[in-house]
Amino acid sequence: MSITTRARGVVLAGLSLSLVLSGCSSDDDNDGDSAGSSSSEGSSAFPVTIEHAYGETEIPEEPTRVVSLGYTEQDAILAFGVVPVAVRYAFGPEDDVFFPWADEAAGDAEPEILDRTEVSAEQIAALDPDLIMAVTAGLTEAEYDTLSGIAPVVVQPEEYPAFGTPWQDQTLITGRALGQEERAEELVAEVEAQFEEARAAHPELEGKTVTLSGVAYEGEYPFHSSTDTRTQFFLDFGMVVAPQLDEIAGDEFYGTVSQEQADLLDADVLLWQSGSDEERAQIEGDPILNSIPAVAEGRALFVEGSDYDALQFASALSLPYLLESLVPKISEIVTASAS
Repeated sequence: MSITTRARGVVLAGLSLSLVLSGCSSDDDNDGDSAGSSSSEGSSAFPVTIEHAYGETEIPEEPTRVVSLGYTEQDAILAFGVVPVAVRYAFGPEDDVFFPWADEAAGDAEPEILDRTEVSAEQIAALDPDLIMAVTAGLTEAEYDTLSGIAPVVVQPEEYPAFGTPWQDQTLITGRALGQEERAEELVAEVEAQFEEARAAHPELEGKTVTLSGVAYEGEYPFHSSTDTRTQFFLDFGMVVAPQLDEIAGDEFYGTVSQEQADLLDADVLLWQSGSDEERAQIEGDPILNSIPAVAEGRALFVEGSDYDALQFASALSLPYLLESLVPKISEIVTASAS
């Protein structure tokens, strides 16, 4: 009995998940140790009911053993002082699922690391969870139903595609699930204020087009649409995605263009997501990509290292880091091209 994934990869189009599960349930009584801390709202907030793409989930009491099943779910959970008992691996060091911006919140915790491509349902049940957070897991309804036999499961809201829930909504959903709704609202307001500061400090970015792309995927070039959480970072401080790209993507959070259509990737700022030296070399060595005006005119930028990692997470913890690190680099490109 296993959870099997078909992962496209975070550079290309995020991660897609296909679970093959038979019924699996755990006892209602959870005897495990607490894995998180309580807020001032505490257990008085429960029970809570959260509506989502597959109906609604009731969380009867304050969770203490939370499984982070989404590929970037751990940040949203850690933001509320709760450390998951297990975290789904996505990328980066295989023995460390907490990134620098989340290290302080994680402390010295060592959660069980769930495999990126295959997770046993029995493994999840053995963790004795009282909540499974899966807003960034891309579960099908059948997968959701099976996991709900283990513990309450929270997936993305109905109005958003898989991997397309904005960080604000994910923060609010997670805060409500953990009984910290007021703190969630405060946290969203705090980070949104930082975006407003960045927007005010960089008026030159308002209305500028941005394309977020990466290495070729099955002979075509990928891009992220306006509904993708990574692209939303740039939209939040005033940039836009070209309408023709959103039209190609349709209801998906990403799309691809053929080699003959590569010029459609052109934008005021063209960003290459590069998760490794090999990926950067592949992009730099591609003559078709080098012919795009943004590349030829110096309006392209590699998003790599910690910037790359923080963009994949697009969380209330990673975004402040990204505002400080990446936005000035983008501003420099726009300012230089205008002179």
